[in-house]
Order: sequence, then C-alpha cells, then structure tokens
Amino acid sequence: MGMKDEFWEARDWVRDHLSHDKVGDVSGFETTIRSLGGLLSAYDLSGDKVFLEKADDLGAKLFKAYNTPSGLPKGSVNLKTGRAHNMNWNGNAYIVAEAATQQIEYRYLAKATGKEDYAKKSEKVFDILDKITPEDGLLFEKLKDGGENGATFITASKSSFGAMGDSAYEYMIKLYVQGGRKEEMYRKMWDKAMNGVHEQLLQKSTPNGLTYIADRLNGGRLDHKMDHLACFMGGSLALGAYTDPSGIDSSRAKRDLKTAKALTYTCYQMYARTQTGISPEFVKFSGGNDFIVPSSAPFYILRPEVVEAFYYLSVLTGDPIYREWGWEVFQSIEKYCKTKYGYGSLHDVNEPSMKPEDRMESFFLAETLKYLYLLFDPDSEIDILNKHVFNTEAHPFKIFNN
Repeated sequence: MGMKDEFWEARDWVRDHLSHDKVGDVSGFETTIRSLGGLLSAYDLSGDKVFLEKADDLGAKLFKAYNTPSGLPKGSVNLKTGRAHNMNWNGNAYIVAEAATQQIEYRYLAKATGKEDYAKKSEKVFDILDKITPEDGLLFEKLKDGGENGATFITASKSSFGAMGDSAYEYMIKLYVQGGRKEEMYRKMWDKAMNGVHEQLLQKSTPNGLTYIADRLNGGRLDHKMDHLACFMGGSLALGAYTDPSGIDSSRAKRDLKTAKALTYTCYQMYARTQTGISPEFVKFSGGNDFIVPSSAPFYILRPEVVEAFYYLSVLTGDPIYREWGWEVFQSIEKYCKTKYGYGSLHDVNEPSMKPEDRMESFFLAETLKYLYLLFDPDSEIDILNKHVFNTEAHPFKIFNN
C-alpha cells in the first residue's frame, strides 16, 4: 500500500509504549490470534526484531494458560498474575475452537525464538483431539479434563462450523500447510472431518438448492441454520483441494472444490438478498424461499468470512466472479457502514435507513478490509499455495521450509 511512514510510526509506538505488564484478564484465544498474531506477522514481513521481542513477551504471559493437567489452555488468563480460568457461563469447559486455534502462532513463535515449548505444548491440543474425535471426524464444541487418569472428555454434543467450532477445522488444514504439507496427522484430521461434513451436515435449500452446512445437535438432529462465521469454509475447502496430496484432479479434491464454490455462492446470497446488500449474523433455512433472516440475529458486526472465501477462490481458481461479488459487498459496506471516523456495525441488515452503531471490531481492519484489498491486488507478494499461511485473523506467516 506504500504506507511506509505510517508503518514506521507504528513500529516506534510498539517499541516505546506497548506493554502488557499491567493487563488483567484477557481471552487467551482472542489475544493470541489478534495481538500475538499481529506482532508475529509484522515481524515476519518486516524482519524488525522489535515486533518479535514484544511477541515473545506477550506469548510468555499468555502461555501460562497451558499450565493445566491435560495441557488444554484455559480460556482466560491474567497477564499480570498468570492466573488462568475457564468461563462460568460455559460451565468451566474448554471451547474447542479456542483451544485449537493458537497453534499457527505458537509454532511460529517457537521457530523464531528457539523456544520449543511454545510449539510442543500448543501442538498437544491436536494430539488430544486426534485421540477423542469420533469416527465421523466432527468435533464437539466443549471439552473438559479431569476424567479417568486426568483424561480429556467431551461434555457437549453439538457440532458446528459456526461459533465455538469453526476455526479448529480451519487450523487442521492450515497447520498442514504451515508445516510444508509434511505433517500427516493434521491432513488426516481435516480429510476425516470433511468426509463427515459431506456425509452428515451438507444440505440443500428449497427451492433453489443452495448449499449450506447445518449444525448437528444432541441425538444427531440437524439445526438448519448457518452462521456468517461458517463461510470461512469456502476458502478452507478450496485450500484443502489445491493442497490435496492426491492432486487437484483427484475425486476428493474435486468434491471439496465443488462444495467450496457452492457454499461460497450461498454466502454471497446471504448478502445479495438483504435490503442493504449485507449479510446478517446467521440465516435459517426454512420456508419456501431458501432462507430467512431470523429476528434474533439481523445484525452485522463487520465480519470477514465471506470476503475471505472470495479471496481464496479468486486466487486459486482465477474466476473473476469473486472479484465482482467482492466489489458488491465493498460498495454495500461503504454505503451503510462507513462513518466519519471509521466503520460501524449494523443493527438490522434489512433496515437501510438505520445508522451504523458506534462499534468497530479490530477484525474489520485486520481481516475484512485486508481480504478485500488483496482481492483486488494482482501483484501481491502473498502466496497462499507456496509461501504463506494466514492465521484465523488474516495475519500472514511464511510457511516452514523444513
């Protein structure tokens, strides 16, 4: 973008003012993917050790969440005292998406600092999941430890590619890519889960046959809804297809790429069919017009997953339709979300006269705008097949060559 003066100004602020010494309780997951991931990506792209030093300091504080009997990281950690705990609202359980969406960051931090514990302890989460994942490969959203001999066990029966489940699957395929496509366990977990998706969760709407991924509830009953969050699967399925060990022309890769395209078309429709051209938090697949915007979730908090899918499919397939869709989405965001000093969330995507709220998540800058920018940047140095892997917050890291 050519904003080098602004970058160095920000670097100097990080060097002179950024401190985590007096910070209390934070989400280990959110702080890892946003703050730690951002610092590490800045180091990876610039080579400036200021970012690595600050990342190591933050990582050491966050990493105290891993001091548990099972090795699963607690959900919240106090950066000042090191005390960590899970959340009461969640029955003190571990959330699978949170525990399994920190490994890209800690593996990179281990490699950059030489402190192997960052990698070993974070990778143990997937060793645990690999042992307890059901035959269909579909993870359950809550875990507890303290079973027989301290074993980890499943404590909730919902499987979802939306909230609380989503990025655990994303990191299966991305850890495989980050490691140079050599760590078979991650690839096997991914392929097993994708078989489960196609056999159990993938559905078609009425009357137009839109493809979506349903949630599975207790007893195997399906909840025919799909979160905006689940639209990341368009990109991840495409990435999985193009990195398939059997090749892009294999039957499995063709299946996954076909689903990626169909799912992303549905996600585009989640935008195109509202009065603002912006998607709600989730849709329900019911009635006779494919899906509805439920009264419980008509809002949009500037989420990135749909434009993320556009970016992956645009880069990997070369199909210009994804830029067309991305441009439509960008124009709608500009029209309905832009404020004097930033961008705001929408309370109801079917109320175009309502003004945006005074709230902007950091992921709007880190992900939504970044993926839109990259979608229209044909000369980007980012290479998602051969050189880079994005963490779940869209911070790019170079893959490991050995």
